[in-house]
Amino acid sequence: MQQKPDIRKLSFEQLNAEIAFIGEKPFRAKQIFKWLWQKHARTFDEMSDLPKVLREKLNQHFDFHVLSVADEQNSEDGTVKSAFKTYDQKVIEGVLIPTSKRLTACISSQVGCSLTCAFCATGKLKRLRNLNAFEIVDQVIEINKQANKNFGKPLTNIVYMGMGEPLLNYNELLYSIDRITSEDGLGMSPKRITVSTAGIAKMIKKLGDDQVKFNLALSLHAANDKKRSEIMPINDQNNLAILADALRYYHGKTGQKVTFEYIIFKDFNDSLNDAKELAAFCGKVSSKVNIIEYNPIDEGGFERADPKKVDAFAAYLEQRGITAKVRRSRGKDIDAACGQLANKNKAVPA
Repeated sequence: MQQKPDIRKLSFEQLNAEIAFIGEKPFRAKQIFKWLWQKHARTFDEMSDLPKVLREKLNQHFDFHVLSVADEQNSEDGTVKSAFKTYDQKVIEGVLIPTSKRLTACISSQVGCSLTCAFCATGKLKRLRNLNAFEIVDQVIEINKQANKNFGKPLTNIVYMGMGEPLLNYNELLYSIDRITSEDGLGMSPKRITVSTAGIAKMIKKLGDDQVKFNLALSLHAANDKKRSEIMPINDQNNLAILADALRYYHGKTGQKVTFEYIIFKDFNDSLNDAKELAAFCGKVSSKVNIIEYNPIDEGGFERADPKKVDAFAAYLEQRGITAKVRRSRGKDIDAACGQLANKNKAVPA
């Protein structure tokens, strides 16, 4: 039996052609597209202004896969971690992160991850597949519902910092952002979206060529090739010199600063000499720094740095004119903090 295409994999032009093929008028494609991306229909039967005959045709010709919330955990600080189940019974995680000024959705781009960063729980999972753009958008839709339910306000920001390496799912990443930012989608400003990468130099340059409008963050964690390769094997092929070149290219094409994410580990990358190396690297690229406290994981082998050393580290950067903020993690009690997403939700079968 021939597999039916998922209707949300189609661009508007493709949908228009398919609708014509099944003998319907072009205005129907606009109606359907609006139901898919603005009204967030979950089934064809919800498309109430379409004739029943057309809805039956759609069911015959297309699949309509949606992400479902399989489990939800609430932290004492208001953070909500969700386990989402895909149509093919895979599990990914996303997080609603509340602060005084923002409601942020941290979303995933892959099922698992092919990178093996030593400090990250997701890196200990296998990469099973890339997520489709509609599965990425569904996470945003569901987390936005949680924001409205729990805080009476919609999401303000989105970060692609969940499971997986976004730049290894490039086309679906860009299409998901198109659907999130377009007027015929969710209509969110790209300035409120940040994509985090472990550092795929050629894809960073491609972001520049595509002149993307969203923010870029690089998981740096060491400004020393030896140390960075020790915790991030990807550095062997994408070392600091290669990354600096790619980031300068990206900045030249987009005019945007990059944010360096720097998880600070006890007695590994928390000294003033490490801060000096980071300051020197920041001098090569238009950038700012987020210093992130480490969140322990099983078999991680690292410890959280002393708060006094963290503050001294940040002060060293600030004294040299580098914008540096210390980010305190949220959702630690439910394994929802940075680097902890590993499908440990007890209510969801592995």
